[in-house]
Amino acid sequence: MSIETIVLAVGTEDEERIERLADEIVAVAEPADAEVVLTHVFGEEEFDETRAKLGFEAGSESSTPDAVAERHAATRKLSRALSAAGVRHSIRGAVGDLAAEVVETAEGLGADRVVVGGRRRSPTGKAVFGSVAQEVMLSAPCPVTFVREPAS
Repeated sequence: MSIETIVLAVGTEDEERIERLADEIVAVAEPADAEVVLTHVFGEEEFDETRAKLGFEAGSESSTPDAVAERHAATRKLSRALSAAGVRHSIRGAVGDLAAEVVETAEGLGADRVVVGGRRRSPTGKAVFGSVAQEVMLSAPCPVTFVREPAS
């Protein structure tokens, strides 16, 4: 199966694993010359806070989820890493339920792979991924790669 489109779910908490996410995406996308869609999903409150922090005016046409995602630190770092590796990519922002928006984006794009990040778990918690990652894995229309943060 050739990989043409990869959805990379990006969140604020992914800042600690940017390098690992970028390495995984480059390893998968580069040989296939795939298009990567960096998808940053904000909760309602997080979107309003981030928009204000970045200096966007509430309700202005320039304060779309895409524009806010493009200026978010985690997304910018990933975008720079992918550009440096020559990986084609775009940035998409959304507001809503994190797992549902990632799955909807993957379905809408006909994605061949979804990549999500997550944190390390205790030995007991290793059997269960984070709720967002788990929901994406169970609901995505394509294979999902889980990238956990590095050991501290």
